[in-house]
Amino acid sequence: MPMAADEIVALITAAIPDATVEMTDLAGDDDHWAARVVSASFAGMPRVKQHQAVYAALGGRMGGVLHALQLTTAVPK
Repeated sequence: MPMAADEIVALITAAIPDATVEMTDLAGDDDHWAARVVSASFAGMPRVKQHQAVYAALGGRMGGVLHALQLTTAVPK
């Protein structure tokens, strides 16, 4: 069963409280998502660490109930 955007956002913001998360359904099937996650907590982190923080927030759901996630992370301007 696919994961809804609001569930993904809730998991990310629970782990990264200052995050702003924008979700895009890439295929119209609630199963292939793009997420843009912006957080001040990413400042000074290499991009790979930023992505790891988001994946950790998803608690192992990647590849399971969350089939595909195109991830973009950034620090607020």
